[in-house]
Amino acid sequence: MAKFKYKAIDGTGKQVSGSIEAPNEEQARAKLQQQRLMVSSISEEGFSLGKKGGKKKKQGYNKKISNEQLTVFTRQLATLLQAGLPLLRANQILSAQERDPNFKGALENICDNIQSGNSLSDAFSQYPKMFDRLYVNMVKAGEAGGVLDTVLDRLATFQEKAVRIKKKVKSAMVYPVVVLCIAGIIVYVLLTFVVPSFQQMLMSQGGEMPALTQAVMDVGTALREHFLVTVITVVVVVFVIRMLFKSPKVCALRDRVMFKMPKIGTFLQIVAVSRFSRTFGTLMSSGVPILQAMKITTETLNNVVLQEALEKVHDRVRDGDTLAAPLEQTKVFPAMVCSMVQVGEETGQLPEMLNRVADNYDEEVDNAVGALTSIIEPLLIVFLAVVVGTIVIAMFMPIIAVIQKMTGA
Repeated sequence: MAKFKYKAIDGTGKQVSGSIEAPNEEQARAKLQQQRLMVSSISEEGFSLGKKGGKKKKQGYNKKISNEQLTVFTRQLATLLQAGLPLLRANQILSAQERDPNFKGALENICDNIQSGNSLSDAFSQYPKMFDRLYVNMVKAGEAGGVLDTVLDRLATFQEKAVRIKKKVKSAMVYPVVVLCIAGIIVYVLLTFVVPSFQQMLMSQGGEMPALTQAVMDVGTALREHFLVTVITVVVVVFVIRMLFKSPKVCALRDRVMFKMPKIGTFLQIVAVSRFSRTFGTLMSSGVPILQAMKITTETLNNVVLQEALEKVHDRVRDGDTLAAPLEQTKVFPAMVCSMVQVGEETGQLPEMLNRVADNYDEEVDNAVGALTSIIEPLLIVFLAVVVGTIVIAMFMPIIAVIQKMTGA
């Protein structure tokens, strides 16, 4: 009697893990299914086994790959399967043409897993940094329903749209980042090259310096004489801030504050609702049970406000409630989304309605990006003008004072 370690999803959509004794892996899976557990991974303690008892190839390629790489792979695999190629042959073709050694090695191991009798979803689950839980569960649902090619096609479409939205958001941040970099260079040049020349002239005139002028000159002196210390200080501050934002409490506070900010909060809500609708709709249309789909969708969101709201909705749905009512009561999801979900539930077309909501909000993301950019541009210009203007005024204040003394004004 062997002992197997497993990870599975229970009837409430919660991930559970443990161990079970059985003569072989197939009987272990059967026992877990009798307990109404959906197995996501299982292996004999000490080493991993495939479904037919073949030993899995040792993992050695589990580094994260780019979203674009994964999207291209998914689209190509879906196309090959739709063309009628066997699963193993399709993966072998993609493995042979892959140039990234990390991804290529993983695909070769996946081919070995499939050849030994393992399912594609189980093979993918061995590489969680490449294929996340959303990806693996959709493939598992496609295998269970015998529509793997269709599910992969939906998954590729989902990924393409997600990548497109991500690029739009990133492109909106290019302009402010460039302006801030230029502003930093200008301020550095002013403080380290321009201010010292004024400083020598002003100090030769004698007299007490205005507080603003003295502060600017002190900053310039610190940058010139303690440049290395200044750089190290900035790096340490950035590192500490990044570590703080890894704390769940700090992340929760940040998300709540940003969600309530005008314009920015609306933009974050639009992006998050679009991602929720697309992910949830794609999972459900692929055959993933609603509670499990909701659990996976919650994990894919990077906003604590929406995660907490969806956890409450999940509990209500688990207790027998509909989806639309608890969504509306969270006060997080727009009324249009709740109405579309209600119509989808009443007509039995919830996945289709969710995907339509996602399509609508994809257009809203475009508009929101434009609106946010139009607000950021003047704010950055004003910020740059204030910083440079402060330095200029600080330098001219003593000169004006000297001129006034000379003229007797």
